[in-house]
Amino acid sequence: MTDEPLIDENGDGIQFYGKAPVVSVTAVEGQSNVYLLETVITLERNTQISPRPGQFYMIRSEVSSVYFKRPISVYRSEDFFEDGKKKIRIQFLILEKGQGTKELCHMKPGAELSLTGPCGNAFEVEKSLLETDGPSVCIVGGGIGVAPVANFASSLPEKSYDFYASFKSGSYGLDYVKAENLYITTDDGSVGIHGMLPAALTAEKIKSAGYKVIYACGPAPMLVYVQKVAAELGVKCYLSLEHRMLCGLGACLGCTIQTKIGTLRVCKEGPVFDASIIEFEKPFPRSTPLPENEEPDLSVEINGVKFKNPVIAAAGTFGYGQIFRGVSDVSWWGGVSSKGSTLEPREGNPGERSIEESRGDINSIGLQNPGMKEVCEKLLPEMMKLPTTTILNLAGHDLESYVEAAKMAETTDVPMIELNISCPNVKAGGQAWGMNPDAAFECVSAVRAVTKKPLMVKLSPNAPDLRAVAIACVKAGADSLSLVNTFQSTAIDIETGKPFFNNIRAGYCGPAIKPIALRMVYDVVDEINRLPAEKRVPVIGIGGIEKWQDAVEFIMAGASAVQVGTAVFVNPDVARDIVLGLKSFMKRKGYRKISDFCGISQEK
Repeated sequence: MTDEPLIDENGDGIQFYGKAPVVSVTAVEGQSNVYLLETVITLERNTQISPRPGQFYMIRSEVSSVYFKRPISVYRSEDFFEDGKKKIRIQFLILEKGQGTKELCHMKPGAELSLTGPCGNAFEVEKSLLETDGPSVCIVGGGIGVAPVANFASSLPEKSYDFYASFKSGSYGLDYVKAENLYITTDDGSVGIHGMLPAALTAEKIKSAGYKVIYACGPAPMLVYVQKVAAELGVKCYLSLEHRMLCGLGACLGCTIQTKIGTLRVCKEGPVFDASIIEFEKPFPRSTPLPENEEPDLSVEINGVKFKNPVIAAAGTFGYGQIFRGVSDVSWWGGVSSKGSTLEPREGNPGERSIEESRGDINSIGLQNPGMKEVCEKLLPEMMKLPTTTILNLAGHDLESYVEAAKMAETTDVPMIELNISCPNVKAGGQAWGMNPDAAFECVSAVRAVTKKPLMVKLSPNAPDLRAVAIACVKAGADSLSLVNTFQSTAIDIETGKPFFNNIRAGYCGPAIKPIALRMVYDVVDEINRLPAEKRVPVIGIGGIEKWQDAVEFIMAGASAVQVGTAVFVNPDVARDIVLGLKSFMKRKGYRKISDFCGISQEK
């Protein structure tokens, strides 16, 4: 693994890092999610290099909701000079897949790209192989993987190679391919040979054609096939791999693969590798989708309480169920957890209460609420008329206030109580009840003694030993656990040099906390699974959930349901989007009910 600088004789970098305007973005004909993006980069120095076939750039829309650039292979490039400056016209074929590529595929002319590159190694071919009577070079592209190999093919003499292109439907990216023989396969038979790559490229075909070397890029199953056939025939083979990347320059070591000669970086030692050293992971078995006429069941039952789907509005973000009705349909929610309610009315914290931070916010609300009397008499009855399941979130400042509030809740028809033990215990120096197992046990036990309603206990992520706190709550009588609450944070006003919040510390929440919250949910579920089966309780996952994929992750980690909070401020229809996404995912994967994939990541 090398760490050599790519610099010229003056010590200046020979790669490009900067901005470039989008010239055009056009949808590829016949494809619903493939686009051709063209840009022109202006180099600062003539010593900066141009891309070679097989190389890629790290690119991102300059105005973007994603943090890192995406590695995109060069489809075509052309050097030219204008106004004394060396410029490179570059085309990228892009598959719209995630948020980053979605933004790239829908940029407008004149918008700015941020680019780094060219990165990685390139395809190389022995000159003698291009001078044989018949084509000795075989080039294979599958799907969007056709881009780098088509670029490679266009750099070779015409008719010096055969080209195999494999697509699901239709074809694209072949405009500059001038092969002796061009073979196209499509899964649906819309173009060329009906079938996948093996329908055209077989061991017999390779032998009869006399290929001496194979170059391929495409989906992993296709590359595994090409590698296997080439190895059996003793034909030299080079594969171009794709991988998630952070820097694209080899520094972060985040895009490594395991090979027969050790760990290699796709962005540096690759993306083009000798196929003989690659060790592909065993493919995950394909799932069988549900029949077209069958819809998955998203309903869940927690402690005997039924929810029509596992998406619950988190306490403190949805008021008492009425606030968002003016802009969204509350019936999409499986449940709504009320604003944190205390025995007596609370005015909340003075001073600034919220500030936006990267991918979230820090807030110091202070449990402002009208008190349990008004909640029970006015707000809760209206809340329970909504077409969703109601949960009453309770908070307190000492044991007595918790107990008295729980007694009042017991007189209502609300089906479930969520107990917030992140509140400070004024008799213990202000430390939150949920910070240590003994205090948590005391608080939960006291509330458990005065209510027969299902009791969900909401845990703080700031506890030094969250596993121990969780088990203490279960032993104290919690019927279920919800986690996590907000992370203790601080913000500083750089103009005054003073803490932004009067209380100095405040709660950080939003999408940025999701990976940490997910790990905590995973850990707590793991701990609960160590208990005897009859003592285990459901876990509800909270923390940074903004899309259906997030919900799936929490459920796979073992959450029976999820709560969504901050995301509703940005997207009031977030429940609808998550529910529809979950339904589509379950149908595609063949899951008939939530329990079919709940906790599957815990399986050892």
